[in-house]
Amino acid sequence: MTQINWFPGHMHKARKEIAEVMDEVDVVIEVLDARLPYSSENPLVERLRKGKPVIKVLNKADLADPARTAQWLDYFNAQEGISAFALDTSQKKQVQKIPQWCKDAVPARSRAGRPVRAMIMGIPNVGKSTLINALLGRKIAKVGNEPAVTRSQKRYSVHNGMALSDTPGILWPKIDDIDSGYRLAASGAIKDTAIEHQLVAAFAANFMLGDYPQRLLERYKLSDLPAGAEALLDQIGRKRGCLRPGGVVDLHKAAEILLTELRSGKLGPLTFETVAEWERKRAEAALAAQAELERAALEASSGESKEK
Repeated sequence: MTQINWFPGHMHKARKEIAEVMDEVDVVIEVLDARLPYSSENPLVERLRKGKPVIKVLNKADLADPARTAQWLDYFNAQEGISAFALDTSQKKQVQKIPQWCKDAVPARSRAGRPVRAMIMGIPNVGKSTLINALLGRKIAKVGNEPAVTRSQKRYSVHNGMALSDTPGILWPKIDDIDSGYRLAASGAIKDTAIEHQLVAAFAANFMLGDYPQRLLERYKLSDLPAGAEALLDQIGRKRGCLRPGGVVDLHKAAEILLTELRSGKLGPLTFETVAEWERKRAEAALAAQAELERAALEASSGESKEK
């Protein structure tokens, strides 16, 4: 698969802005996409937060697989200095709990009667602006379906004991894990222009065939599961009338249908990744790193022997 690399220039500026104001922040609210909690994390948050407590909000929980969301909450809550919660911003009562979560993270400041200064962070299109508007009870932050709508830092005031600042959505310069890149693209976090649409749809098709096959049968009224992504897109195209002259399926239109319905939740609540998968990947990466160290040491030792 093609490596996805997407890092708009204004995001470099955002990183510098965050580093400059972090000393004035008490707690970081990191908004994640509940459908891809690990892939939508930003490694820069850990580097920039300077030991400040982090509240990880698994947003769009209504679109995510509840069982997998529960596993991810357990995973994050087991980490020091981190509290994790699932959230659906359309549920006002859930949103109204966030100021208290922030106060609980820094009780000394809250007891002193001082407002808790929270910075909201997250990669593009995870719902930061929607969350800010829900917290404030009015539309202030710009909301859009396209990633990277927010372009500069803004400060807001929440009257129930919390002062909130917003930051631009930021992605890291290089997405090291290929699967993460495609998951981000499939969810809509990366602009569709960054990679061939049909490649993303093929990834999404293979994912659905492997993890949620029954959803495909029901949604597209298929009699049986096709063998592979292209065959699935072909069947979707035929079911939805995406035909060119001669009865050839327009795979681009079929790809658009699959991605649009996956992103909107019409294929049901789903989560692209599991805790177990990432634990396996980290273990494999550690073994690979150890093997590389041993290889380098062996080469160095061999070079020294030859010199003697």
